[in-house]
Amino acid sequence: MNSLMCSNIHVTYPQFSLEIDLKIEKGKLVSIIGPSGCGKSTTLQIISGLLPIHEGSITLDGKDITQKAVNERNIALVFQDYALFPHMNVQDNIGYSLKLKHVKKKEIREKVDLYLNLVELAGYGLRKIGELSGGERQRVAFARALASNPELLLLDEPLSALDAKKRKYLRKQIRAIHDATGITTIYVTHDQEEALSLSDLIIVMNDGKIEQIGTPEEIYYKPKNLFVAEFMGEGSLLNCNVFDNESLVVVGEALSAHQLSCSSFFIRPEVISIIDQDYFDVASLLPHILFKEARVSNSEFIGGRYLITLNWQGHSLVVYSKNLPKREVVTLFILTSELHFFFTPLP
Repeated sequence: MNSLMCSNIHVTYPQFSLEIDLKIEKGKLVSIIGPSGCGKSTTLQIISGLLPIHEGSITLDGKDITQKAVNERNIALVFQDYALFPHMNVQDNIGYSLKLKHVKKKEIREKVDLYLNLVELAGYGLRKIGELSGGERQRVAFARALASNPELLLLDEPLSALDAKKRKYLRKQIRAIHDATGITTIYVTHDQEEALSLSDLIIVMNDGKIEQIGTPEEIYYKPKNLFVAEFMGEGSLLNCNVFDNESLVVVGEALSAHQLSCSSFFIRPEVISIIDQDYFDVASLLPHILFKEARVSNSEFIGGRYLITLNWQGHSLVVYSKNLPKREVVTLFILTSELHFFFTPLP
């Protein structure tokens, strides 16, 4: 069952237009990712009712909420700055929406304790907001959103103000809390690693439009276009006319006419192997290509592996490797099945 349906939504602003057409299954955690200004946060504000739409409709759990006010949609939104009430303590912040609904004090206390435990802040109820760290504030904001018992939870870059270590810890906690509650969640982020590690589905946006919707594996390994391929990770982009270069050898089954008719191809760095020895038996391997006489131009240690940049016939290729090459000039080995072909020409 679809929890959220945004059908043929078109919104036009003086210097920006947005098109949204998507379906999100109930109970899924979906990330929206894209460059700054692509429409990620605007999409959340439209779904929540903070911004009106000019065309299209929004359905939540089978109910049309297109014209409903913000407070009638049963949607919780956590902002980047958390928007906590500084004059209230932790338990009053979490129970605020319940108080507005005239829930009995005993029930409010029980729910506040429940969500404090869920976000691992038991015993923090009487603390002031100013006494909390950034990560603790983020968890209070999350607990407050959950306490309202929403049908849909919207998170607008909630970890953007935190350091890398806290981000990794809290994204695991967000995933665990989502799995415990089963609330349909849309998570806006600009961090590719965050989206890939958190999500059931990823929506990649660019310039007000959805480029691709898919699982993290589909988005990374089967990008539908060049923008998705380049935005969702490292890689090397080459023009298909390099297949006429004598320093590139295609071994095994030839590339198809369709592939050779493409304008460019993209290679992820982890699928390239560096051959830096005199003899390497590749005869028994699947169809592949060899880039001969690639020269190492730069290497960076990135924790557990190196990111190595090589120059081949004036083209730049990047490779992940556990070890540094022993030689400056090497051969690169890639299975032809690992190449992503696109008709989009090089810029």
